[in-house]
Amino acid sequence: MYVCLCHAISDKTLREVVRRYQPKSIQHLRQLVPVGKQCGKCIRYAREIMDEELQHAPPYKEIA
Repeated sequence: MYVCLCHAISDKTLREVVRRYQPKSIQHLRQLVPVGKQCGKCIRYAREIMDEELQHAPPYKEIA
């Protein structure tokens, strides 16, 4: 399902980006994908997807 119609970003794409990069804020997510950069109607749903995926994601460990 499309979350952002302006940039054709699907929920699958958002979930993959959140799993891979584990953004800590919607601003960080917006740096990774252009969600909410035009009309802004998708921000609420993008945040819900991000929060849902982060609850199920294993903790990210940075390797020096």
